[in-house]
Amino acid sequence: MSDDQSLKPDFSKGMLPVILQHHASKEVRMLGYMNEEAFEKTKQEKVVWFFSRSKNRLWKKGESSGHVQRVIDMHLDCDQDALLIMVDPAGPTCHKGTESCFNLTPSFTLRDIEHTVSSRQKSTDDSSYTSYLLKEGRDKIAKKFGEEAFELVIGAKNADKNEIRSEAADVLYHMGVLLYEAGVSVEEVEAVLHARHQKKNNFKGERNPVDNW
Repeated sequence: MSDDQSLKPDFSKGMLPVILQHHASKEVRMLGYMNEEAFEKTKQEKVVWFFSRSKNRLWKKGESSGHVQRVIDMHLDCDQDALLIMVDPAGPTCHKGTESCFNLTPSFTLRDIEHTVSSRQKSTDDSSYTSYLLKEGRDKIAKKFGEEAFELVIGAKNADKNEIRSEAADVLYHMGVLLYEAGVSVEEVEAVLHARHQKKNNFKGERNPVDNW
């Protein structure tokens, strides 16, 4: 997390506009406003507080529903007068019961898989397949990943798009579990992909062709 104490918002223009964004999926959840007191409470309690202009009081997001927004990280913009908060929501963010206050196309990424696997590891519920894989260990997870990868190859050979979609989803899921168990984050993999993407016309001799896109 960024050093909260180094954040110095500019409240001279009035309320501070605040965007909440899911820390894993990067989905934008809502826009709210803070005064200085709400900002300080957010820093201290690590859950999001706003100032309600309609009720003219401070309010903790999720105080009625229980769907508090746990603070993962905070970033000010270049003018210090707008705040982005990365959150781990305890439930839907919108008061209408939807994940986001914006009408966004639903998405699901490897970061969502990583977040789900992390949640399953911390859970006492032993009924989930993810919990089962984590308890079985790396050999079992790697074996399942290999099986799903082979089934994807078979689906591709059969030119069956439904099978390809289904098996590709299985491959990505099991890869997510394998990465988590191995202690490798999706962010680290993205960094490798980013570095490879930056390379151009630097092929020299024999090497892995995917190292040079």
